[in-house]
Amino acid sequence: MDAAQIRLLGPMLDRFLAHFHDCFRRRPTREHLAGYVRGLLSDLPRKSAEPIALGQDIPVRTLQEFLALHRWDHPLMRDRLQQLVARDHASEHSVGVVDDTGCPKKGDQTPGVQRQYCGASGKVDNCVVTVHLGYAALDFHCLLDSDLYLPESWAADRPRCQRAGIPEALGYRPKWQIALDLFDQAVANGVRFAWLTFDAAYGAKPGLLRGLQQRQQRYAGEVPGAFRGWLKLPRLTDRGWRGRPASTVADLARHARAFTGQPWVAYRVKDGSKGPMVWEVKYVRLYPQNEDGEPGPPVHLLAARNALDRAELKYFVSNAPARTSVKTLLLVAFTRWRVERCFEDEKTELGFDHFEGRSYTGLIRHQRLVALTHLFCARVCERWRGEKPGTDVLPGEGRVECLGPVVGADAGGADGGAGEGRADHSADTGTQRRGTALPQPRNAAKVA
Repeated sequence: MDAAQIRLLGPMLDRFLAHFHDCFRRRPTREHLAGYVRGLLSDLPRKSAEPIALGQDIPVRTLQEFLALHRWDHPLMRDRLQQLVARDHASEHSVGVVDDTGCPKKGDQTPGVQRQYCGASGKVDNCVVTVHLGYAALDFHCLLDSDLYLPESWAADRPRCQRAGIPEALGYRPKWQIALDLFDQAVANGVRFAWLTFDAAYGAKPGLLRGLQQRQQRYAGEVPGAFRGWLKLPRLTDRGWRGRPASTVADLARHARAFTGQPWVAYRVKDGSKGPMVWEVKYVRLYPQNEDGEPGPPVHLLAARNALDRAELKYFVSNAPARTSVKTLLLVAFTRWRVERCFEDEKTELGFDHFEGRSYTGLIRHQRLVALTHLFCARVCERWRGEKPGTDVLPGEGRVECLGPVVGADAGGADGGAGEGRADHSADTGTQRRGTALPQPRNAAKVA
């Protein structure tokens, strides 16, 4: 960034914030929007209301009331943000990413705080957890929305909720239900996702997969090894389904001949900071077990192990059309790092986890102002990189490369066998969705 570009940032920010002026009825309240966003963009070590106010010679109490008490329409701010993304960053191959993050907090007054697993500290900690919906298209990514995960202990204590300003209608919802609610809101504002992806904690919830299927939303996400299903559809009789009980995907990967009869095929998923990330993959079709214990519609099942640490195994399922390539499924499933990058940027640069109030409204408004600020940064970066929005490719398209079957002592399955199943992953050369242009696999004899 040169001096001329730095001088342009102020006018660019003013034009960007003008999109949100109708969220504020009164001009003094509207002026605090620019002050708060500039504080988030500053080099302050803490970016809560008090240091932002002191850094801009604003009464501290005034900025605290701006977050928690002043009348302005923060749901409309979310809608405007999503409408901007839908208008300016639409892509036929966009990927939505569902994830949650925790912010460690002291005390017991912050809305939703309790001892629970916190991803930021990697352990059970006293923290607040929020669920988020991210958006990725090409090298552009941002957070579209967030909402508080209200633990059951909080939901059952309505006086405590009332003291924190939590609406009476807001009760306990599992994280996967919050994710579906965020998805529905974004779609209502015109955002369209070609794909949705998620981690194993969300993939373990049949309600999420069923909800996405009902919404006709394609997904490719991780599931735990305990996820159950059948490789062969059981028989339906007048007494119900008959056949072997459903098996876990971990057991299928270890023992089923459809897996053990094919070699691992190596794919370079992307180039990381420490070099190329290579995962070795086996592929089958699976009939997943639904909440009633019955088989659901067939899905893709990928078992993937890290080429540098073969004890690290991941399992992915997708409801994409049968001829969708393995490379496309991997590309979508490994796009989840985009939302993690959003969390990292917003926490380290924009004060996402610096909120210090005791108000639910203040918490939600702070997170939406951070998301708005992050969107501004993402738009500036995209503009100055000179990329063309709307290019018809998936995020990171062309970075997944098939390296061919793995050879060596550990190339086969649990029994060391090879030769059956989808060893050549022929779906890679099948008919692609219209507009998808993936690189063709290299010589299958190439050794990973």
